[in-house]
Parts: sequence; structure tokens; C-alpha cells
Amino acid sequence: MFNKRFYYLIKIQYLGYRFHGWQKQPKLKTLHLMIDRTLNYILEGKPFKTLGSGRTDAMVSANTSAFELFVHEKIEDESAFLELFNFNLPQDIRALSITEVDEQFNIIQHPKIKTYVYLFAFGQKCHPFCAPILTTILDDLDIDIMIKGAKLFEGTHNFKPYCFRATDKGKYIRTIESCKLTKNTLFTANFFPKESYSLTVKGEGFGRNQIRLMMGTLIKLGRGEVDLNYIENSIKPESEMVMDYIAPASGLILNSIEFK
Repeated sequence: MFNKRFYYLIKIQYLGYRFHGWQKQPKLKTLHLMIDRTLNYILEGKPFKTLGSGRTDAMVSANTSAFELFVHEKIEDESAFLELFNFNLPQDIRALSITEVDEQFNIIQHPKIKTYVYLFAFGQKCHPFCAPILTTILDDLDIDIMIKGAKLFEGTHNFKPYCFRATDKGKYIRTIESCKLTKNTLFTANFFPKESYSLTVKGEGFGRNQIRLMMGTLIKLGRGEVDLNYIENSIKPESEMVMDYIAPASGLILNSIEFK
């Protein structure tokens, strides 16, 4: 007998510090595992399927992310469902909203804009409580030149050098709508250092470890190990350069996701 399916877009946020990324992996605690385990409980074993909007690395957090839920019975009271879902989720995951979508919606293929934020401070040892969401670079950094370097990533470029283990088959010509490095005003805490900074990157799609490799190159720029020409040359169409410094994962946050 044919069972009708219902489709829901659920937005969530999470602290990724104790998780091994989104995707399920044997014997590892992942976000997808915890989401499905919680749904299996509140749906009382009824069949369902979930599909994430994209993978995230171990220890990466999200202020807003999303997944699609497929069920065979309509959720009559979405507000009550969201409340029950949150009641049973671990405290480092929170569901923000639930919206019914139709069968034409595909969370993977649907056009979307993602904004990532990378939080960091430098020149001092920070309070240990900062570790889950803010990276500490102990060296002194030239922030002014890093600001200039970040702007060079804006536009349509060859980001193959900024994709971990790139092959000859991937999509590497990508467009970054905006890339800016500023003082951090997005996230605050009384244990944060007096000054912290954020790299904010907005675009439709990113390669594996792309933001962290971009941030790693900016750190090298701030240390004086490379110059602005190095970044300009790295994203030229003919570039075969390979970036060798991946910034730590715990400073990276998926700040927002917008479906077009």
C-alpha cells in the first residue's frame, strides 16, 4: 500500500565541540546520530528519514543549520512537536523552527546562501571556557593586513587550493559574495578576551575545509609568513598551489543558512 510522505524543514543550532561532525560514523558521537536517536524516541519508533543541509567537521558549531524530516504521518501540532523535540534533545542542540515543505523541496539541491563566522583572538592565552567557539593564536598578528587579505577572497575565483585533498573532478570555481575580517561583536561572554575578531564569509557553496584553509592562510599572512601577492596568486585560474595550514575547527560557526 502506498504511504503518503510529509516533508518538514527543521532549523537547529548546536555547539559542535563534543561531536564528530554531522555525518553518522561507526562508534562515534555525531549530530546526525543524536538527532535521529531523539526523533526515534519522540516518534515512538514510527518510520522516518532525515537529511542534513550539508556536512560539518568535528567540533564545528552552528548558530543556524537545518535538516529535512520525512515522515508518513502529518505532524498536526508543529509547536508541540518542536517543544517535545527540544525537551529530549541534549542541551548542546536546540531546534529553532519547523516548517512544512512539499516534495519538490530538496535540502541538498535547493539554492541556499551560507554565512560562516570564524572567531579568534591572538597574543595571549585565553580562558579555557573560550575553547569551544574561539580559537586562540598565541603569536602576534597584523590585523590590518589580514583585513586586506580577506577582501581578496571576494568574487569568483579558483578555490581549488583551498579545498582539502582536491581532485581534478570537483567544482572549484566558486563565488564568495562577501569576506570580511572585523572585531567580533557577534558573540560575547564575560570570559572572552578584551578584543576578539571574526572572519565572516558568505556564499552559495564551499569546498571541504575551505573556510578553515582560508583562515589558515590569513593567519600566516598576519604572522608575516606570506604576503598579499601570495593570496592573489593562489586563487588565479591556473593556480596549482596547495594550502598547508588548516585553522582549528572549534573557531568555525555556521552562522546562518538562507534558502532561496
